[in-house]
Amino acid sequence: MDRKLKRFLIKAFAVLAVIHLAYFIYGYVKFKGLQKIDMYTEFYRFKFYDDVSISHFFVSGFFLFFFVIILLKNHSSKRNERSTILGMGIILLLVSFLSLTFFISYSLGLNAKLRTDLPEKDLNKDKTLLNVLQPFLYNYTSYSSEKLFNPENILYPRPYPVIEQRDTIYYDPENKDYYSTESRYYSIDTLRMLSADHKKISNKTKLVFDLFGLDAHELEKRIISKKKIGDSTEIVFKGVEVNPEYDEKMCIFLENKNLFSTLHTIPEQRQQYKNAVKRYNLLYQYSQDSLLSSFQKLDVLFKKYNIETQIIPKDLTKDVFYYRDHQQEPLNAIRNTYERNSLKEKFTTLDRLFYKPNYLHPSIAGIFTGAVIGVWLVLFLLYLIWNIRYRKLDADKTKENKLRQ
Repeated sequence: MDRKLKRFLIKAFAVLAVIHLAYFIYGYVKFKGLQKIDMYTEFYRFKFYDDVSISHFFVSGFFLFFFVIILLKNHSSKRNERSTILGMGIILLLVSFLSLTFFISYSLGLNAKLRTDLPEKDLNKDKTLLNVLQPFLYNYTSYSSEKLFNPENILYPRPYPVIEQRDTIYYDPENKDYYSTESRYYSIDTLRMLSADHKKISNKTKLVFDLFGLDAHELEKRIISKKKIGDSTEIVFKGVEVNPEYDEKMCIFLENKNLFSTLHTIPEQRQQYKNAVKRYNLLYQYSQDSLLSSFQKLDVLFKKYNIETQIIPKDLTKDVFYYRDHQQEPLNAIRNTYERNSLKEKFTTLDRLFYKPNYLHPSIAGIFTGAVIGVWLVLFLLYLIWNIRYRKLDADKTKENKLRQ
């Protein structure tokens, strides 16, 4: 490959880089802001009818047209070895790819602006606020759901979390149709010891139980799981009995551990526990002003993401503390109305844009691949044809010169 051809290719790639930069800047400027994000928001996927698609078609066409003319006119007359031709084929494939991917640079510009307006740190901060306040923000009908709200979801303070043991009581042993169920809750405790010590203790415990006529199986029933970790045995068992319904420092808002939106790189259980601690402190350790401040931050968050809301922070704070102290009352009058679906869709979309960015939409992936290969084949075939043509012309000239001599 001679110096003139190398210079030409460097200039061509420089022009492509400038065009890509221009589309990147255009994407950066065209980002509409966080308030406009919804479930249909995605990175650009080449729609064939808007300004980006139309300009892309003409810019790519003009660049390839002039690139081919200059290449064939000025740089295909040299005799090239097979290795040089193969290398040129790879370069032409790269030129084809870069000349058809300006829309990806446009999407990268959109993503850069999104991350400028909403750094990942701020996104996680907003998620954390929503995760902590999630139990206060359900629709009032959801508070009657045992799946969402039950004592087994309480993670803090000790002796929680607990496990439920449901017993069936038959009024008539001979008639199984008449019965009732009774729920008991036990703390979940963990014991870890050397496996050898565990065997010795187990044998001695059985002897003591047999001596006093006690049922060793009752103790076994309390064991939830056994797991060997190296030389040790970890036993998770039911500890002391707990009565959540009579616990004065326990209310329905602590009986939910669901996350509104998970934070990446942090284990879900760890997030749930941290949120439970913060929630408990807001309800029982700190003054009401702390919860009020949290709801005021929530109000700012709603405005930031353009979420319609009827929540008044002071009113919701009063409602939360009222229902905290009146546990038996249904939460029909809690004033926490807002566009739940819109907020959920917005954060689902943000998660997708942040952590699963799709710059090449599946609907056009096949067309794009075909276009790149098609353009490359045309460029490469033209280059080969011109190269062979010039070889023949050189051969004919050589023959003429020999005949004259």
